[in-house]
Amino acid sequence: MNLLSRSSRSSSTGSPVSRVGPLIRPHDLSRGVTSSEQETHVVTLQDPTPEAAREAIDAGFDREALVTVFGRCTVDYDGRATSRLEAGDRHVMFKPDGAALVHTDEGQQPVNWQPPGCDHEVFLDAEMAGDGDESTLCMRSRRSTPEERLLITFDRVRQVSTFAVTDPSELALTGTEADLKARILDEPALLESGFTPLATERETPAGAVDIYGEDTDGRTVVVELKRRRVGPDAVGQLRRYVDALERDLHADAAIRGILVAPSVTDRAKRLLERDGLEFVALEPTDES
Repeated sequence: MNLLSRSSRSSSTGSPVSRVGPLIRPHDLSRGVTSSEQETHVVTLQDPTPEAAREAIDAGFDREALVTVFGRCTVDYDGRATSRLEAGDRHVMFKPDGAALVHTDEGQQPVNWQPPGCDHEVFLDAEMAGDGDESTLCMRSRRSTPEERLLITFDRVRQVSTFAVTDPSELALTGTEADLKARILDEPALLESGFTPLATERETPAGAVDIYGEDTDGRTVVVELKRRRVGPDAVGQLRRYVDALERDLHADAAIRGILVAPSVTDRAKRLLERDGLEFVALEPTDES
């Protein structure tokens, strides 16, 4: 089957199953899959029964797959504190490294989570179900040190998906303050003609100065680097460095403070002018 094609049919449990890759039914998962199947397949159950959901999730845990569940659930945490999130629609993700995340429809951060290294389990609880209802699907994440437990109890499961994930790549950051520092050290004239860097991370009572140097007139130059648009806080930080060096150096020392960033806010620009500080617009990487 072409991996870009999709097929859908009912599983033996009566839940619609969507697949990408080999055709694998939920009851096939419990018997194990071949290495080629494990590398490519995705299984999705829509509106499954609690038992069908449990089977698919348990099989995903056995395969060390990425498991996601969407439905209406409550979330109970017990560990360094105790909390309860009442019933609501949530997206739950259990990762092969032991991390667990519970997301709502707002924000980028999970409302509850467990770190990597936790143990996951899925089970049915008949006692939590209402009269005449099927057993309730429960998922639990346990951390041993410190002792922490996250229990997710589903009133209704709308979708279960398991993914065989392969991702050997590591995040490569570009456009960092280190990149900006390297640009200036490699080509000091980007700051101004005749600028000479003398030190990086030069310690002062107010903290470490990103770049410490001299201009063509021999005046001390304090350079504060920022990788993105900045506001008044960055100006205040530069002002503290300049003040600290003025106290440390001889009384008639002339010290310039230069803020380097892609851009600054209007308020920051006014503060720079008020305090006699300077600004140079420079991106962390050369975009030309």
